[in-house]
Amino acid sequence: MRLLPFLLAILFAASLIATGSFGGFDPSAFPIPQTDPPVQPEGWAFSIWGVIYIGLIAHGVRSRARGDHPDWAGTRWPLVISLGVGIFWISVAKVSPIWATALILVMLGGAVLAYLRAGRAEPWFLGWPLGLYAGWLTAASAVSLGILAAGWGLTGALPAALAGIVTTAAVGLAVTFTRPGSAFTAALVWGLAGIAAANWGTEPAVTWTALIGAAVLIAALAVRRPKAA
Repeated sequence: MRLLPFLLAILFAASLIATGSFGGFDPSAFPIPQTDPPVQPEGWAFSIWGVIYIGLIAHGVRSRARGDHPDWAGTRWPLVISLGVGIFWISVAKVSPIWATALILVMLGGAVLAYLRAGRAEPWFLGWPLGLYAGWLTAASAVSLGILAAGWGLTGALPAALAGIVTTAAVGLAVTFTRPGSAFTAALVWGLAGIAAANWGTEPAVTWTALIGAAVLIAALAVRRPKAA
């Protein structure tokens, strides 16, 4: 069990190489094609995955060494479930946005639970990797749901984007007040900044809602004053 987080982190990173890069859902996969949806961040925002992959691998190496230490033990099963599902996410996302959204919600649940269970010791190997992973998945899940809602005509693209931002901020606040951490907030703010940049000059309502959401999350973190990531 102690080795699984490391092995799955390696396979999770390798899945990107094996399946090729993913630039978003195929617009034609929806009844209402989603070309450049406003809820989707600018392309540069997805570069955070490189940091996340490295962090998760480093976390896996250290997790094996820490054994049954209480700061680490409770994180393993939720993380194993999240990474185990994540290995297949890109492959599924290329063919089915619905199943990809279902899978990313499972990934999110495991990641957030692992993060909430993490101790405060060794933040660079524990709090930071799990926080970045959980924070980015929080934003990514809201983006997936927003694109899905607009693509199936449940709402327009603009309301879907605004709802996605509000959902990201709301979940982020709930997690922050449960276990504040700068890495978790940083990933959320990065995602919201990507959405703001993607809509700069075209959808001011989305841009400013994203910037306000990021500011609220930063303020919440400052109020909570975490001792570590």
